[in-house]
Amino acid sequence: MNRTTIAVDLAKSVFQVAVADGDWRVVSRRRLSRGQLLRFFAEQHPCLVVLEACGTAHFWGRWLSSLGFTVRLLPPQYVRAFVRRNKTDRSDADALLEAARSTDLTTVPVKSEQQQALLSLHRLRSAWLASRTARTNTVRGILREFGVNVPRGARRVTAAVETLLGEAASPVPVVLHPLLHQACAEVRDLQARMEQAEGELERLARDLPIVALLRSVPGIGPLTSTALVASIGDVLRFPSGRHLASWLGLTPREHSSGERRRLGGISKRGDRYLRTLLIHGGRSLLAAANRRGGRDHLRAWGLEVERLRGHNRAAVAVANKLARICWAVWRHGERYQGRPIPKAA
Repeated sequence: MNRTTIAVDLAKSVFQVAVADGDWRVVSRRRLSRGQLLRFFAEQHPCLVVLEACGTAHFWGRWLSSLGFTVRLLPPQYVRAFVRRNKTDRSDADALLEAARSTDLTTVPVKSEQQQALLSLHRLRSAWLASRTARTNTVRGILREFGVNVPRGARRVTAAVETLLGEAASPVPVVLHPLLHQACAEVRDLQARMEQAEGELERLARDLPIVALLRSVPGIGPLTSTALVASIGDVLRFPSGRHLASWLGLTPREHSSGERRRLGGISKRGDRYLRTLLIHGGRSLLAAANRRGGRDHLRAWGLEVERLRGHNRAAVAVANKLARICWAVWRHGERYQGRPIPKAA
């Protein structure tokens, strides 16, 4: 049997496998447990293996590559279009084979263990950040019910609550004091965990020279630079900076037909976390430019867009520009050097 392609629908414990021959005809289908899947691939000759780029896909991609298989990860949103009729594990595996035949689909590179470690640190930090925000909002909401308005910010909330509960004439009922103290302690603990994750990111970034180059770009800090390196891996897979900006969902959504062309808001496709970090970087660049003025062409351009289109649109436009600058810095291996605006005589 000439087995040339194996499609695997990944799961936690039960995996659906479809094997195709050289003419892309399915010649075998199997439903395997995790242990059976390991033995199955150990008995196969190296060939093409197609997976969806979903959870655990990069682990399986690294493991299969170590056995000599050629691994191709396909974006799940594109594979979904090849599913016929009802969605089942069997139809998902068949859809992977159909999608693998398409030469227009861009594959997802298999991430290394170092990239996965960086992304895991970012994921943990994001989870703790969400928990901290939820705790502080809960505390602020409770205090508002007793006529106390606490400003936003985790440090401000904990300091204000500790001061308020220490007052003799505190408007907050005594029965809530112990639990509010515990909530503040939890917020401080979450903040300490976030700082520990950021410290680990800084330590790992020292072993990545490209991170220092990316941090030379205005608005790009340790979080954004390490997230870009972990998510992209090899920037050469993007032909230009515009392709990278499009991959991040920072380019306009298009709905055109014939001679009529319509451009809307940004597509918001791709990695939401990276897009958020870049937009925050655009906001910080605009804030610094408003304080210090447009000292170079990038800052002056951002201020002009902000004047014409508003702060939010300017932040997204600057994020698009930052993504393209990061591609150029990464591609050429040179630090960012802004073009200063000459002073008027």
